[in-house]
Amino acid sequence: MSELRLLHRSRAAGPDVVTSLDVGSEATQETLRSWYRPPATPWLRLNLIAAVSGDAAGVDGTSETLSNPADRAILRAIRDVADAVVVGAASVRAEGYRLPARAKLVVVTSSGDLQGHRIAPERAEQLVVVCPAGASDRVRASLGDPLADLATVIVVPDADGRLAPRDIVATLREHSFESLVCEGGPSLAGQFLRERLVDELCLSTSPIVIGSGLPVFGSERFDASALTLCQLLIDEQSALYARWQVTRDGRGALGVPLGPPS
Repeated sequence: MSELRLLHRSRAAGPDVVTSLDVGSEATQETLRSWYRPPATPWLRLNLIAAVSGDAAGVDGTSETLSNPADRAILRAIRDVADAVVVGAASVRAEGYRLPARAKLVVVTSSGDLQGHRIAPERAEQLVVVCPAGASDRVRASLGDPLADLATVIVVPDADGRLAPRDIVATLREHSFESLVCEGGPSLAGQFLRERLVDELCLSTSPIVIGSGLPVFGSERFDASALTLCQLLIDEQSALYARWQVTRDGRGALGVPLGPPS
């Protein structure tokens, strides 16, 4: 059985409960949910995986070959405590996506093209697609039956068919999605960082070096944001799982001064 070991928790993240976890048990999932529960409302976190070289894709051109059971356990816990999982349409087309067990799956698309999505029709009411008004018909056509009838399509104001990250987040909050986790792709994650919308970055680091040509934050250019490490886990394969709080003017995303880690 895989094992996760706790290397670091800051005082702001709460007291240490255990130092190691057996991946796969429901007790571990409950502990992970308690650790990753958003500390405030509203909250937007990125949850991404990358190779040590910073690549967002493994040997098969997707993130799947970077992942492992420990990473998937953390992914599940983060999804369980979110209102919505936000992902770009390019990632859905490239990797396919399973609907989360609890949260809504929000797919962001400017073009409306979701061909090849591979989303199963079970629990299709959990699927939400965010798009410009001019793309809504294409969304439903590319979803196909029965998803087109069961999914929710939310129109976001656009500029010449382009969606602004701030408008995406504001519209989702208007629909009561307060706790958001963005799983990429790289371009969407980079845009949220560029617009300083991110409260927390959860980054899994796979212990390989690869030249996939797909940087974890894509080609987006943005100003530097300081981060403070609030939690770090390691598994038996030497993969690392870090939680970084975005700091603003010496304070964390909660507006609390960040002291030295415990």
